[in-house]
Amino acid sequence: MSEWQNPLRDERDKRLPRIAGPCGLVIFGVTGDLSRKKLMPAIYDLANRGLLPPGFALTGFARRDWENEDFAQVVYDAVKEHARTPFRQEVWDRLAEGIRFVQGTFDDDEAFDRLADTVRELDEERGTGGNHAFYLSIPPAAFPVVCKQLARSGLANQDGESWRRVVIEKPFGHDLESARELNGIVNEVFPEESVFRIDHYLGKETVQNILALRFANQLYEPIWNASYVDHVQITMAEDIGLGGRAGYYDGIGAARDVIQNHLLQLMAFTTIEDPVSFSPQSLRTERIKVLSATKPAEPFGETTARGQYTGGWQGGKKVPGLLEEEGFPPDSTTETFAAITLEVNTRRWAGVPFYLRTGKRLGRRVTEIAVMFKRAPHLPFDQTSTEELGQNAVVIRIQPDEGITIRFGSKVPGTTMEVRDVTMDFSYGRAFTESSPEAYERLILDVLLGEPSLFPVAGEIERSWEILDPILEHWTKQGKPDPYAPGEWGPPSAEKMLARTGRTWRHP
Repeated sequence: MSEWQNPLRDERDKRLPRIAGPCGLVIFGVTGDLSRKKLMPAIYDLANRGLLPPGFALTGFARRDWENEDFAQVVYDAVKEHARTPFRQEVWDRLAEGIRFVQGTFDDDEAFDRLADTVRELDEERGTGGNHAFYLSIPPAAFPVVCKQLARSGLANQDGESWRRVVIEKPFGHDLESARELNGIVNEVFPEESVFRIDHYLGKETVQNILALRFANQLYEPIWNASYVDHVQITMAEDIGLGGRAGYYDGIGAARDVIQNHLLQLMAFTTIEDPVSFSPQSLRTERIKVLSATKPAEPFGETTARGQYTGGWQGGKKVPGLLEEEGFPPDSTTETFAAITLEVNTRRWAGVPFYLRTGKRLGRRVTEIAVMFKRAPHLPFDQTSTEELGQNAVVIRIQPDEGITIRFGSKVPGTTMEVRDVTMDFSYGRAFTESSPEAYERLILDVLLGEPSLFPVAGEIERSWEILDPILEHWTKQGKPDPYAPGEWGPPSAEKMLARTGRTWRHP
């Protein structure tokens, strides 16, 4: 008897991993980069760790004229190139037995009928028990037609104890109106508890460690408030440009691509009150509460900044500007850098500004949350003793080197009293022998387990757009974004945005 069938298993025993029960996964968009580089390797890694049932089934749906064996070869190549765990032939052979492929387009009724037949056959041959998740790794414009096809063909129907779930990749709409329309279309076919909106950042170990840092330690929570925190900076920076991504990015921009989802969710985890429990409902309730209390600081001309990278030199190479990238119109006003100021109007956070920024072609690739503390109200030292002392900080590093850094003042060795900043550093790679799972491993397993804690619900998505929409409307009236050179940390307007209150950006 496998572990998921064992009635004597104690669910509270955390030494035992949670293993998905009988189920299958159908991926729409299997020919895309996301599927090849992330989804297929994550599925293999889960199988390799023993977290998928022996009869797990993987079905691909695409226009390609493939047989089951052709798709299996595509999965095999993706696994060999991108899997995190070592390749084991016996694991692959067991996984390959459940691989199927259905050819068709999204508007092809017959193709979806064939997919429904395939799913029924898998229930009989592999014992998947009517439990199937549908992963929409496709452009948002195709969501409505695929959802309607899943309803028409009966694939969305849940019978008895079996379940059907849908996984949706971002972006979740283009603004508040389109997000509400999209949520309405999806919820016509799947109830909200069966909808899993993927934000891969929430699957990263360090994001989940925010909750452990705050609520498992007495050390930080007493000072995690406006009495001690001066401001918070949340940064997602990339050092690459947008070559080849014009079709997706033009007209969307940095704010819609990153701030609306990733950064606002990171801010919510940083600012929530302690939940009653770590149940999905309790976490969602606290996230919605804090987002409901969040609003953009005004005036937007001073509290926000946006930019567009130009051509120049970066890392010893000459790189093109956005307007020179293939596929971008020469008059594009799409921003590649965005920074905004938010206020959280709660008793804990009133008066603390939250600065969120993201950009392409910046100084380096890094994602971090920096909680910057107020300076000590009294320093019993000569001014020269502390002139090199900065603000205390807790920096949560989300990528690329996951960990936490604490910055504080310490005396410099010697006969004089001189205080400088030093750091204490925790790194996942050095502290634990087991490597962290990829975010998609955790999130795909959570979908199969029906564990929604790390997935934003419709209300969170819509509230995020309510926060961002006024800023986007303001930017639309301003014309072109400010230029910045590759390798810099955004346009000068970003520095002025903080300088108006006597603060400066961290440059990691």
